[in-house]
Amino acid sequence: MIDAPVELLDEHARLERELADPAVHADQARARQLGKRYAELTPVVEVHRALQSLDGDLATARELGAEDDSFKAEVPGLEARRSELEDKLRLLLLPRDPNDDKDVIVEIKAGEGGEESALFAGDLLRMYLRYAERVGWKTELLEATESDLGGFKDVQLAVKSRGAAPGEGVWSRLKYEGGVHRVQRVPVTESQGRIHTSAAGVLVLPEAEEVEVQIDANDLRIDVYRSGGPGGQSVNTTDSAVRITHVPTGIVASCQNEKSQLQNKESAMRILRARLLSAAQEEADREASDARRSQVRTVDRSERIRTYNYPENRISDHRVNFKAHNLDAVLDGELDAVIAALVHADTEAKLGAAAQ
Repeated sequence: MIDAPVELLDEHARLERELADPAVHADQARARQLGKRYAELTPVVEVHRALQSLDGDLATARELGAEDDSFKAEVPGLEARRSELEDKLRLLLLPRDPNDDKDVIVEIKAGEGGEESALFAGDLLRMYLRYAERVGWKTELLEATESDLGGFKDVQLAVKSRGAAPGEGVWSRLKYEGGVHRVQRVPVTESQGRIHTSAAGVLVLPEAEEVEVQIDANDLRIDVYRSGGPGGQSVNTTDSAVRITHVPTGIVASCQNEKSQLQNKESAMRILRARLLSAAQEEADREASDARRSQVRTVDRSERIRTYNYPENRISDHRVNFKAHNLDAVLDGELDAVIAALVHADTEAKLGAAAQ
């Protein structure tokens, strides 16, 4: 038997009362915070109420079933339905990733393999762009450094969910993409037809709001310099590129994609906030390492997570032993099966931890 904790039911009732008070909505930030928590708890309360109602029906069916076989025949179906609701509630009560509602910034960096790695980084960028297009997300290229053959040495991509339901933001799906992605194929620079192995690193950062990361302007060193690469008439003629260094941590963010220095500064600040939030969360994770061991690892760039094998049209995710021979489709944005396998493994790990 499983039921919703009383404290969650009480919290939901309290939030409902607060949100009904017009005075609360005078503070929009607080109203949003309360509304978000209320939306998170509502599914728990709804399943709890459905279980209560079902328990009444089940008790009645058992009582009347002692005298009437037609009522007795309803009992197995009601018991099966109760088991389904208990399983649903068990999932809803699992520890929740607080970032699951967030948008993200995806950073892709070429690694081992020179130009081939940069070309592969470009393939990964296209994969995420196509996946975002398939699920209806909005994307924005914040910064990109192209290679000589048209790949990318380094690229930062913002991905927004356009108002997803609670727990279904971009982070909830793309957080599993962080790590080293390895490719095995014949490079365009290879004249002998030999298969080479190269790699690119992916880092997925939950995008931070200004209220989440407080940055003292006195802690920032801002440098401007002349842009390089494609970008129109202003490139190489004005000091529009911006590099921002957070002096206390040494974390750096730069942007030169936009023609305006102000726009580049805003993009660099978005990247910097996300990196500072990620650094703070990594520190908290280290302090809670026991809990972290029970979860699928998500943002460790040193971990080789996936191999893209072109000769066999095979994609393999090494964390969950996922393999499929549809690499061409995956690179075209069909990531659902890969992500579903990772979500399932994460959920099973949490269920196992909760049962201990």
